[in-house]
Amino acid sequence: MYHHSPNLVLGFHGCTKDTFEQVLYHHQELEPSNNTYDWLGNGVYFWENSYDRAIDWALNHYKKEDAEVIGTVLDLGFCLDLMDFSSREVLKVGYDILVEECKQFHVQLPINKNIGKNTDLLIRELDCAVIERIHRFGEEMNTEEYDSVRGAFIEGKRIYPNSGFYEKTHIQICVRNPNCIKGYFAPKKENVDFKLV
Repeated sequence: MYHHSPNLVLGFHGCTKDTFEQVLYHHQELEPSNNTYDWLGNGVYFWENSYDRAIDWALNHYKKEDAEVIGTVLDLGFCLDLMDFSSREVLKVGYDILVEECKQFHVQLPINKNIGKNTDLLIRELDCAVIERIHRFGEEMNTEEYDSVRGAFIEGKRIYPNSGFYEKTHIQICVRNPNCIKGYFAPKKENVDFKLV
């Protein structure tokens, strides 16, 4: 009943200069990610309201002179919001179905993994498989399909000793339905001579 988000949100997508130009000036769409380790399943990814996190990601994946950020206005539509308490039941059902299928077909259940010494689970094959199974279940049952998935992630080092806050904590949005994207924009730099009240 409450899975339709009533608000528009700003999203930021880290990319290359070429992608930035193709989307903004030639009206191409952003390509969905279809990796087995995508944190929120397959779709187009955005950092919610965080230009800084998007540029940080881009700078860690591309050369400094090639890193860019595209801004977008999003309507999340029918959203699987993993910060909503009721989503825990949806995730449990998706997981249970996946476990049973893996047993039936004698396939190993995917696992989430870290990379090297990093303690964050950056390779989210289990989470991706669960969310993708939830989407397939919806298709099989002919129910309303999720337009987007939204989740919060605690990531990075503690900001200070014994802190409950971490450097790269963020909210991420995965858009499955391209109609959720209402428009793209080039983010402006802040004018330091003026403040928003």
